[in-house]
Amino acid sequence: MPPKTLTRAQVREVDRRAAREYGMSSLVLMENAGRGVADCLGRLGIGGPVAICCYKGNNAGDGMVIARHLDLRCTAVKVLLWAADELVGDAAANFRILEKSDVPLALFGHRHNPARLAEALHGADWIVDALLGTGARGEPRPPLGAVIDALNAQPAKRLAVDVPSGLDCDTGAAARHTFRADHTCTFVAAKPGFYVDGAAAYTGQVHVLDIGAPRKLIESVHNP
Repeated sequence: MPPKTLTRAQVREVDRRAAREYGMSSLVLMENAGRGVADCLGRLGIGGPVAICCYKGNNAGDGMVIARHLDLRCTAVKVLLWAADELVGDAAANFRILEKSDVPLALFGHRHNPARLAEALHGADWIVDALLGTGARGEPRPPLGAVIDALNAQPAKRLAVDVPSGLDCDTGAAARHTFRADHTCTFVAAKPGFYVDGAAAYTGQVHVLDIGAPRKLIESVHNP
């Protein structure tokens, strides 16, 4: 069985070795992650539009894959994206795909626009947090703190991708601005910080999703 938890460093090692030793494309791993979240949302039940909030890292790439798979299933979905000009690697590749897929995009640049954000979120059944991933530590940088607070104030159901933005995946320490999820879809294994007192208020129910990395690899990273 896969390990109960993996730290930030161990997750990075799984990704690195999956590519280097097993020849697995990081784009394929991202595709598996995003599709898994779309599947989970479907099981939880989608009763209206889904708003997926993305920043500039691989977590954003996951969010864009989620959007594409929801659109493929004829679910109303919109991607809200900050710092699109800083996207690189797999996240940038998925952004290019999304641009050609006619999925609605709202580009916010590098600042918080409260009125425009409220308009983009109006009527959303789900808000998906694909802003910051397991690599993030400390307080989210502007404008994300204000964005996270605005997302938490919405009446929609909330789901975090891999880890709620603002929550340290290793220590469970919550920043002043931390996304409060009803559900968290985390990849490969749960993170140690999820089991710290108080963390459940931010993670909600945790769903562990595989991304196709071999069990042998995951167990060797957990027990070197």
